[in-house]
Amino acid sequence: MRVVVEVEIDKVRSMDSRADPDGGDGHSSPRDVFLRLVNGVCEGPYENLADLYAEQTHVTHPFHPLNPPPLLSRSELHEHFTAPPPFARTLNRKPVNIIIHDTADPEVIVAEFAYQGHVDETGEAFTVPCVFVLRIRDGLIVESRDYIDHIASARAWGQLESLLTALRPSSDVDR
Repeated sequence: MRVVVEVEIDKVRSMDSRADPDGGDGHSSPRDVFLRLVNGVCEGPYENLADLYAEQTHVTHPFHPLNPPPLLSRSELHEHFTAPPPFARTLNRKPVNIIIHDTADPEVIVAEFAYQGHVDETGEAFTVPCVFVLRIRDGLIVESRDYIDHIASARAWGQLESLLTALRPSSDVDR
């Protein structure tokens, strides 16, 4: 019989039925790595975020409308996290409504959450719903599928029009 225990810890709900959800092997648990990731995305330091990933990794954004290639190395992730944003907006955000589900595979978790906050320059509030499916081995992310509402994200960053332009067939852009 499988027992699922729901625990409220700092507004994080864990659906973890494993006897030792915090690891026990000397490495950070998948849950801890995920929380460091989403809090680091919001608070920084961005130059350290790639250290949460294995040297060789596989990170995809399956719902991204422009279908970017996967990020396959810690080096690529470092560039991803530290590249200056091409927009003049500052997002003040935090991860909220976090629910972490364990799976039959102890390396894999599914995390539901949202980035919520406001745009400093305008005061505009935003919520970006997300679901991440992560494989974490020896305390490092070796695989991640990040399902993000990219329309809500583009709106928050003030990039919705440029995203829509990029999605239009080139013949429509010229009109």
